[in-house]
This record gives sequence, structure tokens and C-alpha cells, in this order.
Amino acid sequence: MPTEELKNTSDQILMGTYTRQPISIVRGRGMKVYDLEGREYTDFVAGVAVNVLGHGHPDLVAAIQRQAAQLIHASNLYYTEPQVKLAQMLVDHSFAERVFFCNSGAEANEAAIKLARRYSHGKYGPGRHEIVTMKNSFHGRTMATLTATGQDKVQKGYEPLLPGFSYVEFNHFAKLEQAIGDKTAAVMIEPIQGEGGVHVADREYLKAVRELCTRRDMLLIFDEVQTGMGRTGTLFAYEQFGVEPDIMTLAKGLGGGLPIGACLAKDSVAQSMPPGSHGSTFGGNPLACAAALAVFRVLLEGRVLDHARQMGDYLAKGLLECKDRHHAVRAVRGLGLLQGMEVEIDAKSVVSECLRRGMLINATSERVLRFIPPLIVTERDIDRLIEVLSHVFNRHTMESPGH
Repeated sequence: MPTEELKNTSDQILMGTYTRQPISIVRGRGMKVYDLEGREYTDFVAGVAVNVLGHGHPDLVAAIQRQAAQLIHASNLYYTEPQVKLAQMLVDHSFAERVFFCNSGAEANEAAIKLARRYSHGKYGPGRHEIVTMKNSFHGRTMATLTATGQDKVQKGYEPLLPGFSYVEFNHFAKLEQAIGDKTAAVMIEPIQGEGGVHVADREYLKAVRELCTRRDMLLIFDEVQTGMGRTGTLFAYEQFGVEPDIMTLAKGLGGGLPIGACLAKDSVAQSMPPGSHGSTFGGNPLACAAALAVFRVLLEGRVLDHARQMGDYLAKGLLECKDRHHAVRAVRGLGLLQGMEVEIDAKSVVSECLRRGMLINATSERVLRFIPPLIVTERDIDRLIEVLSHVFNRHTMESPGH
């Protein structure tokens, strides 16, 4: 089916919840994807921070093929080896002692919210149930997680929202301290606000939040759906801040392309959810867990994390140099291979122009470009990105009035 026909059919039968780019991607290999017409693109979106090993990684493909031929689904009524092995690997390489599997980041955050409330209810009764989140945050699209999200545009039209959530300015400890009360059960934070424009938490801020939560016996939840699985150069971003949460959520890169989410917690917290208190039909199915195990092994054994740290530094350096050369760039910020560029021009127009030049990037708002490539990205790929961005910004300068 030609791309135009595919687009027209899609527009007629799919709900209009996405604004899609005018290409149809049919295959990928490494850092490259190819559209229906055979055009090649360098992928700095990675399925929105999902394809951490790039496209078609042989270890991941082999793991999926083996498991698909053996057992795809059995439900959580029974034990399955891939799920137990993946949970053990997560526990062995994080602060956590217990794991709950689901299918997405929103579901992982939903589980974290329920766990925090359940824990607080069991310890302090029903009056202590409120969760403080950050303005400009993003935690998902379910009713609970969009309520937790500190952005009006995500919540608009879904009122009444769920009670029990409040929002404070990110990286502002005094305002958080003022928002805490006798009803507060937990504080929920992204170490880096990805969808909110790539804003990185201050180390001292997170340490102060940790101390506050410990002192007031509140739970600290880290949403690492986007930052987990090597995105920042370590398995989890919290490792770089020297702050451990009580609950952490993962998804995106965990399955390398297959849908899987996880809610990790300390045992003392996880005990609040006995059998029947939460569940997921597809969560932790053998196929997704086998894929996640393959991703984990490549990250730990293949020096991918070291490479990601090096490439993160190289990407940040290139973007900053691009900023120095072009007045259209206001700021560059990020950590590792999660980088943002704030621009003076319409970010979506930059995305479209990059697409025409064979480069896939993403805009998180009207003025912020986001770069979240596979962790296998090379210096050559990054150099090509900077070259394309420079062409786009030069063209903008030439077309600006008064030039």
C-alpha cells in the first residue's frame, strides 16, 4: 500500500490521537530506518527512547524468536522462567527488592501510585493519601497518571480529575516543603523531565527531597520510564544523583521495542500489596521478559553503558557548539543520551526539515527539540545530526526578515 493511501486509510479508521510524520517506516537496522519508498533515515527518536539497542539487534531478535517458538503467554496464574529471571536481574542491579510487571510506563506509574496509597493507608489510615508531583511533569495517559502529570494540556477535557494530587515547581525545594502536609503520602519525580522539555533535576535538590521524605516517612517515587535502561549512561539515572527512591518505574527501553513496564520497590513497601490487590493479564509475559533479559545482558556485558556515556558527552558537546554558532538556539540541556535544545523558532518546523534531510528527531513542545537516539549511536551519526541542524538553522537565518 503506497504511503499516501496508507495515510488516507489511517486518517479514516484510526482515532485522531496522533499527529504523524508523512512517512511509513517499514524496516530498520542499527541506527537506520527505511520508509516504504526505500528512503533512509538516521533515527534520533528510537521509538521515543525505546529502541535502546537500535533496530534489529541480533541478540534481541534471537531471544524473541526463541521465546515465541516456545511460549508467548501463560498469564500470572503460573510461574514462568523469563519473568523470574528478569525480576532477579532488576533486583540484583538496583536498590529494589520486589518487582511488579505490567505493559507500559503509564501502567508502571499507576502501580506506583496505588502502591504508595496502599502503603500509607495501611500505616496511617485513609486520611494520608495525597501525592505531590512536579509542574511540567509527564507520568502517563491513564486517569491517575494524567492527574499526576503537571501539565494542563494533558488534563484538559478529562475533568473531574482524581483527587489527592498537588503540583509544585520542579527543582524548587522550598515550595515542595511548603506543599507537604499531614495528608501527604508520597512525592513523585522524574530525575529528568523528558516530555516536559528536558529539564534535569539538581543533585542537591534530589538529596534534600530524599531527606525530607525520610524525615516525614513519605515515599519517594522516581519515574524512570524514560531515563532508565542506560539512557543517561548508567542503568538508572538515580545512580548518578546518589539518591535512592523507595519506588521506581521503568518501561520504554526495558523491552528494547516490546511493550513491558515494571514497578520496583523496597520490600517493606511492596508488602502492602498482597494477592488480589493489583494485577495485569499481559504483564511480565514470557515474550516481553525474554526480550528485556536480552536487552539487560547486552547493556551489562557489551560495554554499551560505557559507550552511551561517551556518546552522551559527545552529543552534548556537539549541540553546545551548534548553539554557539546559531542565534536560533537558546539553550542546550540534558544528561547522557537524553538531550534537549531550546530554539527560538517553531520546533515542529525543525523536525519537518530534518525529516526531509533524512534525520528523525522529536519536539516535546513548541520550542524544544529532543534527541533520544539508540545507545549504539556513533560519533559519525552525531556529526551528521549537527550538520543537518546547522543547515536548518542557516536556512532559517537566510529566510528571516531583515537578513
